Amino acid sequence: MEYVFLWLHSFAAATLLPIGSEPTLLVLLEKEYNPLLLLLFATGGNTAGAVINWVIGRYLLRFKGASWFPINNESLIKAQRQFSRRGVWVLLLAWLPVLGDPLTLVAGILRVNLVAFVILVGFGKCMRYMVFVFPYWL
Repeated sequence: MEYVFLWLHSFAAATLLPIGSEPTLLVLLEKEYNPLLLLLFATGGNTAGAVINWVIGRYLLRFKGASWFPINNESLIKAQRQFSRRGVWVLLLAWLPVLGDPLTLVAGILRVNLVAFVILVGFGKCMRYMVFVFPYWL
């Protein structure tokens, strides 16, 4: 049950909600849960949450003309240029606080290939969690 809670917490942390999943991960590591399973559940949940951001971004452009649309055309063009300049490799940084969640949303808006998105974002998020999990494998 704790693994599912970690997955859900990690999922929510990857959305635009201002929460972090690392404290939950650390508590479970201290309680001596399996580090590999914790790594897999945290990475899986956090990557799935990022995919939700991608999906929201992917379909957000349908409402581009609406008055409530959160991104003006100038900002969208700027984001497209930044992505073009840096490429999809910037998604390896999707684990960063503050920057990472909007980055996954913009990737959806720019229609980044979903398979490439999952691989790059998942790898970056796994490496972040590995920083916390690795000492418990020693």
